[in-house]
Amino acid sequence: MNKENKKMLDSLVEKLAEDFNFKVDSLSLLTNKNPAILKIIIKRTDGKDITIEDCSSFVGPVENLIESSNLINYRYVLEISSQGVSDELTSNRDFKTFKGFPVKVELNHKNFKKKNLSGLLYEKSKDYLAINIKGKIKKIPFIEVLKVSLVTIED
Repeated sequence: MNKENKKMLDSLVEKLAEDFNFKVDSLSLLTNKNPAILKIIIKRTDGKDITIEDCSSFVGPVENLIESSNLINYRYVLEISSQGVSDELTSNRDFKTFKGFPVKVELNHKNFKKKNLSGLLYEKSKDYLAINIKGKIKKIPFIEVLKVSLVTIED
């Protein structure tokens, strides 16, 4: 598929997604597979999680759209999915959901001796992030936090 057809396909699928209150997070066509794979990752415009029902309700309309557009004229497999769960915590909802979970905090190392801190997520406010490090609560000014990621506890 050439770039112009790919742009047209992107545009058509994005417009269709709007009708379902979805946003296309990514659209990729893997032509190195046999058959090719058209992978579309969607998210909801209202911020709620994508469900299996959301994905399955979008498959038929996307197939019809592609068929009528004649932009793909070879065998392909269509995959519709959500972006999944990220290890990085970004939203207030993430911080509430994963309270008490082990995290790694990457810091602005200009102002700290250590680049990373690890502990259990305790609290996030608009001003600071608090983590429990071996039973002691450490409050880190949020302006100094570069990234907060979930980690697995090693035995």
